[in-house]
Formats: sequence, C-alpha cells, structure tokens
Amino acid sequence: MKTLLAVVLAVTAASPALASKELAQQKNCLACHAEATKIVGPAYKDVAAKYKGQKDAVAALATKIQKGGSGVWGTVPMPANAVTDAEAKALTTWVLTVK
Repeated sequence: MKTLLAVVLAVTAASPALASKELAQQKNCLACHAEATKIVGPAYKDVAAKYKGQKDAVAALATKIQKGGSGVWGTVPMPANAVTDAEAKALTTWVLTVK
C-alpha cells in the first residue's frame, strides 16, 4: 500500500508540467508558439530565458496571457486568451521551465 501511494504521489508531482503542455495544446497556444523555435510569437525557451530570476514573472506573464500584449517581442501583438487565472498561472509556470 505504501508503494502504491508513493507511485501515485510521484505521478501527481510530475504531471503539472505535462498538464501545462497539454493545456497549451488545448488552448491553441502552440499555433503561435513552440518550445524551441519562433513561430508568430517567441519560442518558450526564449521567454523562459528573458524572465529567468524575475520574482514577478509568473504574475506578469499570466496577466499577459489573459489580456494580451505587444511591443516586448516585436510588432505582432499577442491577443487576449480565454483562460482562467489558474490556467494562465499553470501555463506560465510551465513556460518558465522550458529550456
């Protein structure tokens, strides 16, 4: 029973990053972004590098996902996205881990 509990906890701990990538697919984020290469918007690895070590990065990027933005990565604006606060935070937390 303890072994089963340990496995369940390990899988649960590992799933937020995977769940966030899946969420990015579900919310159509990958139409404009990719992990390693620029498409319309910047590559997620570039976003992670730019915001590395910034304490307010999760909150700032989550807001940008929800409200949209422009000017940081060029002239093409990012539209607002219909995601909840929790989804925006999950997406941002995952993006900041991409290398």
